[in-house]
Amino acid sequence: MRRLVPLVLIPVLLVPAAPAQAGAPPATGPTASGYGGAVSSVDPTATAVGLEVLRRGGNAVDAAVAVAATLGVTEPFSAGIGGGGFFVYYDARSGRVSTLDGRETAPRSMTQTAFVNPATGQPYAFQEARVSGLSAGVPGSLATWDTAVRRWGKRSLATNLAPATDVARRGFTVDQTFATQVNDNAAAFAQFTPTAALFLPGGQPPAVGSTLRNPDLAATYDLVARRGIDAFYGGEVGRDIVQAVQHPPVAAAPSRPWQYEIRPGGMTLADLRAYEVRQPAPTHMVYRGYDVYGMATPSSGGSTVGEALNILERSDLGSLDRTQALHRYLEASALAFADRNRYVGDYTPRRLLDALLTNGFAAERACRIDPLHAATKPVPPGDPDGRYDTCATTTGGASTDYGKSTTNLTVADKWGNVVEYTLTIEQIGGNGIVVPGRGFLLNNELTDFNFTNTQGTADDPNLPGPGKRPRSSMAPTIVLRDGHPFLALGSPGGSTIITTVLQILINRIDLGMTLPEALAAPRATQRNTAAVVAEPAFIAGPGPALGALGHTFTPMAEIGAATAIEFLPRGKLLACAEPVRRGTGSAGTVR
Repeated sequence: MRRLVPLVLIPVLLVPAAPAQAGAPPATGPTASGYGGAVSSVDPTATAVGLEVLRRGGNAVDAAVAVAATLGVTEPFSAGIGGGGFFVYYDARSGRVSTLDGRETAPRSMTQTAFVNPATGQPYAFQEARVSGLSAGVPGSLATWDTAVRRWGKRSLATNLAPATDVARRGFTVDQTFATQVNDNAAAFAQFTPTAALFLPGGQPPAVGSTLRNPDLAATYDLVARRGIDAFYGGEVGRDIVQAVQHPPVAAAPSRPWQYEIRPGGMTLADLRAYEVRQPAPTHMVYRGYDVYGMATPSSGGSTVGEALNILERSDLGSLDRTQALHRYLEASALAFADRNRYVGDYTPRRLLDALLTNGFAAERACRIDPLHAATKPVPPGDPDGRYDTCATTTGGASTDYGKSTTNLTVADKWGNVVEYTLTIEQIGGNGIVVPGRGFLLNNELTDFNFTNTQGTADDPNLPGPGKRPRSSMAPTIVLRDGHPFLALGSPGGSTIITTVLQILINRIDLGMTLPEALAAPRATQRNTAAVVAEPAFIAGPGPALGALGHTFTPMAEIGAATAIEFLPRGKLLACAEPVRRGTGSAGTVR
């Protein structure tokens, strides 16, 4: 992530880098405090773009779109116009929180057995399903950006795309994270001619320190700026997307072997033309006096974070010792994930989603936490039926979450507006297919569906279906105190997004940590699995004491890569990004 290109708003090709403008130094550190607006992202180039938009009179929505478009250039394996995401917006004038669901959508031809091999009756291996046209959902990012700027922005989509177009044309410096991600995907990328040409020059990942230019993506952004998003949703770009999905551009002689058949998908131009950004009401719950807003379905982030917080409110975490506070965090997370897996999907009725966030249901679930012993996992889901007298449970199994990619950004402006936006192409590298001549990767978002029923004899809410959106774990969250912004945060990380956001909230609100400390603290994620997945520092720290309560651990090098902004007294902003994970993030303020 620690890459930087000078911010020049007039496109120039093959010209030496210009010095940074006086008074507008690019942000490079993970923490910044100041006034006039703030941006936090995973990448210093994107953060610098966002700050410049704010300085030039754009608002938080304009800056968020400009940052997202830039991340599509510099972080193309995690986000871009071939993917989708969830956008949460606080409007300072009205004091309301609104959301945009830009999640990718299954084509109308998709069935419940789409990921089952008809020859064997068994589900495809994950990589076989992923690296294919079958896994690509109709992208939602461009439609989200267009909807956001039309509804709340001060500038046009074309103006907000211009800085990213310049970065794509001029190029950016390849860092170790970028090179590693290419290397990890080299076999998949080598299967497709346009992907190999862009990301495997000479058959190898680009060298660290080299400049990577993407003129095809610059031209695509230019086309959208001139003609609008119809060029993408049904126009010439859309035709190229459909061609790539239905007839993947497989290399005649890949430089690296691939063990699976590369299967076509069923997306059509009609699917692209039919795409719509949804605008659902946010999830909402109150935690220790704070109003916590998040995403409704098809995201499970808002409901699962909210349910876990509701369960935890039955304990005074701040008065407990560290072991007991973390024990209850892990147990509450497992309970909330059991309910998420059983009930949450694209078509979950709103009344059921709201029932998961009621105090009565939370109290019933909280009574299952034994302070002296960790429960055997997986725990069964509860029954949000409105009758909450006992520690009731029902039946159902766990689901599998493969996604580890995604990126997150947080923006605030001088008027008090706030954007929390999580966007993705799912797996790092998406489905591996760069659309020929267009410069962006397609998503593999449809592998977020469960390939087969995971709920035994009960209905699985996350099976594939025509026009359906796969369940997500993205959890962009805005927290208000007394009706005003207190904290905005989010993270990538597949299903660990939920626990990352939850743990940061607990660290900040209950455990007395500053926001930088809350982001830096070692993480553990309990997603209703037999073992807790945890970072090595967590296992070495509170791990032994938690082990004495029955928790077991599986190590993971890093969990999440959060960004956040805290709103301090007298208009001051504290912008934070990861201090170490993923090579550090980048935060800055306007002044």
